[in-house]
This record gives sequence, C-alpha cells and structure tokens, in this order.
Amino acid sequence: MKNKKIFLAVITLLFSTSVHMALHAQEGRYPHYEIPYVYPEVTDIKEVLNRIRDYYEKSSVQRVVDSETGAPVTDLSKPDKNAKVSRGFSSEWSYTHGVVLSAFVYIDSVIGDKAFFANNPKFYDFVAKYQPYFKKNDIMGWGGLSRLGTLDDCGSIGAALIKTYLKKPNPEYLEIIHAIDNHISKGQFRLPDGTLARNRPQYESIWADDMYMGVPFLVNMGVLTGDKKYFDDAVRQILQMSDRLYIPQMELFDHGWNVTSGDYDPRFYWGRANGWVLMAMAETLDILPKDYPGRDRVLHLYRSVIRSLASLQDGSGFWHNLLDKNDTYLETSCTAMFTYAVAKGINEGWISHVYGPVALTGWNAIKTRVLPDGSVDGTCEGTTFAHDNVYYYHRGKSIYGTHGYGPVLYAGAEMIRLLQNEKLEIRKANPDSMNSTFHFLLKNEWPE
Repeated sequence: MKNKKIFLAVITLLFSTSVHMALHAQEGRYPHYEIPYVYPEVTDIKEVLNRIRDYYEKSSVQRVVDSETGAPVTDLSKPDKNAKVSRGFSSEWSYTHGVVLSAFVYIDSVIGDKAFFANNPKFYDFVAKYQPYFKKNDIMGWGGLSRLGTLDDCGSIGAALIKTYLKKPNPEYLEIIHAIDNHISKGQFRLPDGTLARNRPQYESIWADDMYMGVPFLVNMGVLTGDKKYFDDAVRQILQMSDRLYIPQMELFDHGWNVTSGDYDPRFYWGRANGWVLMAMAETLDILPKDYPGRDRVLHLYRSVIRSLASLQDGSGFWHNLLDKNDTYLETSCTAMFTYAVAKGINEGWISHVYGPVALTGWNAIKTRVLPDGSVDGTCEGTTFAHDNVYYYHRGKSIYGTHGYGPVLYAGAEMIRLLQNEKLEIRKANPDSMNSTFHFLLKNEWPE
C-alpha cells in the first residue's frame, strides 16, 4: 500500500511537471509585444491631438510684459526698454513652433476642428501688433524675427504664416512674409551653385535640417504669389542638397556636409535630420503639379528613404536616434516624422500601401510618449551638425525638446486619413494569436 502511494505521488509529480513544461513551452510560442500590437481608433487619435493642443495653449499667456514688474505692456505709444515677450512655447518665434502652427492648419483640413487653427491667427496677430513696436524702439522682442539671420529664424514659422494667411488673410502679415522671402531668396548664405548653406560649424556647410527650414517656405511662396521661380528654387534645393547628403548605399541622408571634407565627409545618420528631409519633400510633392520638372527625382528620393526606414524600424515601433545604431535611444520626433511620411505617402499614392503597418506601429509607439498633460516626451534636444558618435549618442531627451510636438500632431492627422482611406481594406491583427499581422490591401487590385 505504501509503495502504491509513493508510485501515485511520483506519477502525479511527473504529470504536473510535464503539464507545466508543456504550458511553458506553449506560452513561449505566443508573441509578447512591448507596445500593444493593436489597431488604433480614430477617436483615440483625436483625443491625443486635443491633449497636445491643450498643453500648447496653456504654455504661455501670449503677452508682452515688463521684465522687471511682470505687468502687461499695453501703451504702445511709449517705449519700454524692459518690454519682453512672455515666456512659453506658444509665444515663441521659433522653427519648432512653426511646425506646430503648420500642423494646426493641416489638422483643420483633415478633421475640421476649428479649435486647432484658432491658435494661428491668435499668435500671428499678436506678432503683427507688437513687432512694429519692438522694431521702432530698437527692442529685441522676438529675436529671430528681429534679426532674420538664419533659416532657423524664419523658414518654418514663415511657411506656417503663409498657410495661415491663405486660410485667413490679414494684410498685416504680408510685410513679415516679404521680409522673410527677402532673407531666404536674397540674404541667406548660399554656395556658388545656389544651394542654401551655413558657415557653421564648418566653412560652407550644408545641413539636412535646412531642407525643411527653407523648402516649405519656398513652395508656399509659389502658391501665394503664383510665381514658379519659388517652385524651381525648392526643387533645386532638394536635389542639390541631396547630391551632397544622400547616401545611395544606405538610402539615407547624412546629417551634414562641408566643402572642406567633400567626398570623404564622415557620415552620421541622425534620425531627425532624415525626418526634416521627408517632411520637406512631402510638402513639395503635395504642392507641385505631377509633371513639374524635377518632381520625379524628388519622389524617387522619398520612396528610397522610406524603403530603408522600414527595415530600420525597431521592434517597438520607434526608430533610433542614430538610425543605424541600435544602441542609441528610441527617439520620439523622428518616429513621428517617419510615421507621418509613410502614412502621407500611402494616402497620396506616392508609395505602396504595403507600408501601412510601418505607420500603424509607429503611431502606437508615439502614443506612449504623449503624457497625460499633453506634453510629448522622449524628444532629442536641439542638435548641431557634429562629427563624432559620442556627441550623437549622448544627446539629451525630454518634454522640453519642442521639436516633437508638431511632428506628433502631423502624424496623428495623417493616421486619421490613413484609417479612413476608402481605397484601402485594413485586415486587423489578432495580438493574442500565435501568427497574425496587419495587412493593408488596395481594393481595386482585387477582382470583384
């Protein structure tokens, strides 16, 4: 009897152990996603966009104040040497603010929510009211607007100003628009072949960032004036910058190039630099007529970069700060830029619909970086054109890197368009399945 009990106990132990091992083995056969592998809902995307808008609107009171007393400056007939613009993102004259304001125009066109675009005339009317006061009394005010010394000072936020003017004309905007045009078209340093450039950090340097800091303004000036010289210059900038920065073997853009190092310039594939490039190209492709000279070459570059990015996307849905260095951190702004560019490319028919899951998983990743108060975390701080990996590896990241806000807004708007694209059938993945993924199908490819 005793032996029988021992025998049964051993059998029970062996059975329970084998069951546990079998269950453990089965469990290992199912994917465990770091970020949920789910279909995003339009209502959820809109909630994220509104959360960011709310954060933006609370970031500043948009006033001119006395720097010593904090009291509002309201009497514009008297100079106040202590007058300054109130602190906060929504009061800045900056290129990152320009991306947000451009995104607000775009969101209004996609979902028709006027609350977003309402911020544009509010800000630009604020600038139009006080800039003459600053200028007359030799007060710095908005530094970038006062000096107009670089593309950063005017290109992005100037493009948003044109878009705002085209949607809600205010004659007071035109003086600022023409001043920016005068700088970009005539005053900004260029190479002998006309390529926009900087003498920073090296002599005669080209930055990939400057494709966005210059090109969207140029193409929107073409829309505003009807003068094709702006379209020609925009295409020329993309193609001539690409001649120096685009690396065919990688299908990516080097962050920068300078005449001194020439063909042997060290290469650093910084994420946001490639994001700026794609956003500039997207705006150009969107505006130019399909048969415009050089547009086909721009489209080829766009498609090539996206092909490379699809294979470089991290398993979380993010992209790395240095795209080819998987031990650099997962960065928000470039992920948002790439998500926007992929979704935009599909919606416009510039790239294949098969890239849909790249955008979808990119958005799922981005969403995790939008905090409850609407701030956007994990964005690389402002980054110069550098020449060593150590610098790029150790860039800071936080909610204060305002480069992420506009791209996330753009990505959300474009994802709404993608999910509502009537030309596509989206077959959803079952995240609890052993083998299930997303498939984006083009309806007109399939027989009735």
